[in-house]
Amino acid sequence: MGWFKKLMGLEAPNANTHSQWTENPTGNLNLPTGPLGLAFGKSLMFDSTLKLLIDGKTTVAIPDSQQIWSAGTIELGQSTWLSRYYMNDEDHWLQVHTTGDIAGQVESVILFNYLSYVTVSSEGELRRLAGPDSLIGLPTYTHDGIEYTREWGTEAGQTELVALSEHLSNPDDSYRIEHHSMLYARETGLTNRREFLLFSVEEDAEGTISLSTSLGISLYTTDITIF
Repeated sequence: MGWFKKLMGLEAPNANTHSQWTENPTGNLNLPTGPLGLAFGKSLMFDSTLKLLIDGKTTVAIPDSQQIWSAGTIELGQSTWLSRYYMNDEDHWLQVHTTGDIAGQVESVILFNYLSYVTVSSEGELRRLAGPDSLIGLPTYTHDGIEYTREWGTEAGQTELVALSEHLSNPDDSYRIEHHSMLYARETGLTNRREFLLFSVEEDAEGTISLSTSLGISLYTTDITIF
């Protein structure tokens, strides 16, 4: 889709063309070992006190026990990784940022809720929703009356979205999604628990373009039990 490549054709900072992914004889990609023992098929249970702790501080919903349906990896370069785990309720996903190796030192854990998912069908619509004609990429962004501060980019005005390439795998398929994303954050008043607002323009293998919006909250590794 030429208009998409022209409008959103960026390179990810510190991109690394080497991949830890391998192909098996059937052509499917094999996921590397994930951090904290996470993998599709595993289940997550969240600390029972977490909902009470964050009540009134964020609108992120803490789910009941969830099974991981699919898993993704984003290689950022310089031995830095994002591992993403998508729950079977299709409303929640978990991101783990590691350094040194995919299953290396855990730098952060964020639980995200999907707020919206919109299919984009034209260049004009993309420019309006997430491109130069939108508010995404400005130093601050207000969502539901709450102001968030941009995490990526140092420009005084609107900055470009960050390009990320995610390899995903589930029991049925392996595929890649190209993201152009922007992250915002705010303090919640709780120690080491920030709230995040993530916008991501996504292109799948079939060339379908969409815009997803997710709201997340920082977690400690002790907040989750994997089984």
